[in-house]
Amino acid sequence: MNGRRGRHGGRRAAGALLAGLLLVSGCAAPDDDAAPGATARGIRATLDRRAAAVLDHDTDAFLATTDPGATGLRTAERRELANLADVPLGSWTYRLHDVTGQGADRATAEVELRYRIKDYDAAPVAADRVLDLRRDRADGRWYVVGDRAGGDGARLLWQQGDVRVVHGTHSLVLGVGRTGQELRAIARTADRAVPAVSRAWPEHWAGRVVLLVPRTVDDMAELLGTAADYRGIAAVTTGQTGGTGRTPADRVIVNPQAYGTLGTFGQRIVLTHETTHVATRARTSAATPAWLSEGFADWAAYRSEDRTPARIAPELADAVRRGDLPAELPADEDFGFAGDPARLARAYEGGWAACALIADHWGEKKLFAFYRAVGGHRGRDGAVEQAMHEVLDTTPQDFTALWREHLRSELG
Repeated sequence: MNGRRGRHGGRRAAGALLAGLLLVSGCAAPDDDAAPGATARGIRATLDRRAAAVLDHDTDAFLATTDPGATGLRTAERRELANLADVPLGSWTYRLHDVTGQGADRATAEVELRYRIKDYDAAPVAADRVLDLRRDRADGRWYVVGDRAGGDGARLLWQQGDVRVVHGTHSLVLGVGRTGQELRAIARTADRAVPAVSRAWPEHWAGRVVLLVPRTVDDMAELLGTAADYRGIAAVTTGQTGGTGRTPADRVIVNPQAYGTLGTFGQRIVLTHETTHVATRARTSAATPAWLSEGFADWAAYRSEDRTPARIAPELADAVRRGDLPAELPADEDFGFAGDPARLARAYEGGWAACALIADHWGEKKLFAFYRAVGGHRGRDGAVEQAMHEVLDTTPQDFTALWREHLRSELG
């Protein structure tokens, strides 16, 4: 997962999204993990009713599955459903993973909420929830008495406030606490980014992007389920790589404070970079090093821009002119945003330079083939080495030497 820091920098961020089956609206997904029995069946029935109520925009039916005595939860749920009202949902389902009994009439359930946005998500977004439930002996039904974030720790956008929805030509922008004018401007930039990415990436992809714009940087961290400081991050793309199954839906989460400090050009680069991650998600895996995924996203963002190498990679150019030529390609840890901002910028710029070198020396088709070959490897070990041998007819040692010479000639 990926982000952008400061002027154009960025980071990887753990996302909350999982690959999954395309589920039928309003039905609980088949249960893989929960133990069979009356308790699990009863809880699944409650989840079915909750899912159907969300899709029907029926607040009363949803609250009918919540314990009448849980007044605080009922108030929060009523508010969340109102906040969610304008979001165009295509599906909303729950998958029950585990049930822990607390006596005959009490249980705690680990649940995965999955939802799709209509016309945008081919696969669902998933969020872990933990539900506490009580069984009413009079009617035998299970009622929710508590609902909290699960293992991923992430909050949902509509839990942060009323969601404003802006439809772009190739984008959907969901914002909380932001003006319509601000969200429409983001949509216009995203609408320019999507065609630019389609021109830079030869494979078919959805050709559309969903962006979330929370009220504050702290809200951004809550959406990502981390306590990290995202103040210098302009945007982050969520999405799990390296898993099995269908590619998950991605979300580009925009930090309005950092994004707002950028000019028009910087904003365009940021959203094109992030949209590239969305387009290449199916070909990006745990075998893909950060220098390649982030470098390719920067290469795609700058591909059609009239910028000299020194203007694209100013930190690295300064280092080269000082005689501080990097000895190796950037390591994954160099992309950690909590460290030195200059080191982070040099990592991104070094990745961009490596991808630009491949495109210039071997051709763009070889760059695409190399990206696919690395991502298609079983694991990280040997992925780059094998792809360099099979696609570029070179070795990591020779490529690194050529890359260093490229830096010297382009940036020195």
